[in-house]
Amino acid sequence: MEIPVYLFTGFLESGKTKFIQEALEGPDFNIGERTLFLLCEEGEEEYHPSKFFGTNVFFETIEEEEDLTVELLTELQKKHRVERVIIEYNGMWGLDSLYRAFPTEWLTYQEMMFADARTFLSYNQNMRQLVYDKLKSAELVVFNRCDRKVMDQVDAEGVSTKMQFHKICRAANRKSQIIYEYGEDDVEMDNIPDPLPFDLTKNEITIKDDAYAEWYRDINDDQNKYEGKVLHIRGRLVNGGEIPEDKFVFGRHVMTCCVEDIQFAGLVCKWTKDAAKFENGDWVSITAKVKIENDPIYAQDGGPGPVLYCREVRKVGPAVPEVATF
Repeated sequence: MEIPVYLFTGFLESGKTKFIQEALEGPDFNIGERTLFLLCEEGEEEYHPSKFFGTNVFFETIEEEEDLTVELLTELQKKHRVERVIIEYNGMWGLDSLYRAFPTEWLTYQEMMFADARTFLSYNQNMRQLVYDKLKSAELVVFNRCDRKVMDQVDAEGVSTKMQFHKICRAANRKSQIIYEYGEDDVEMDNIPDPLPFDLTKNEITIKDDAYAEWYRDINDDQNKYEGKVLHIRGRLVNGGEIPEDKFVFGRHVMTCCVEDIQFAGLVCKWTKDAAKFENGDWVSITAKVKIENDPIYAQDGGPGPVLYCREVRKVGPAVPEVATF
């Protein structure tokens, strides 16, 4: 049986407890389902189960990140015969620890991140990897305790505080909704446009060096809109090993958050003119047509992916900068 999971993330005193308490007090979210509530941190705000609309909410406290195991969560699921799970997650723990511990039947229905607007930039400056970890998969990001004067303030480069929040969120996740909460009944949706740094209306598109990270994320988020497009782009060529001679992997190293998370982000290329004549790691400029199709290299992802059919491949100098960023 599929068990829905509602995940609430954010750092201590970010407003998670208040939001969950109010949600559980209403019949729209809580009609009495047997609910396992995993409490992974305890702040100053406390829960008041006596006010919940339904009474079938069973609290279990997880003291340490290392305690998160498939065996423990399965045991708690059976113990309370739960129909759904709510998790208030510890902001200092990595989300991968939680997802690795999910029993097979647990499925995330909604993931929301909460942040105190007064401390968000400080957290991002000092614990950027943890901030990115919570933003990367959140469907909704709520900035509470916002002050309009502060949010409209601009820095030396003319960028407002709100725009800084927006850019940090978008660097991690282009799809999340963003909300600014100024008061109990004063909420603003983020409607700042996010135009891509290249023109997708054209049949041929040049991807500049500083746009590689955004392009790579976009083609993976919505690959079908690139079907049939011709790309001009620079990156590194990976060949040899088990890669057939008429193929290579084209990509660049991308830093999403910080130095520790730099990864090679690449796609499959087909080229009938013997890709093996290049050395592994060569910087190349390619002109290629995009086709969305199944390829053995994408098999582990369980579906088709973008395959770049090269018309031209030539050796060039490194991109500037060599590591792509958002």
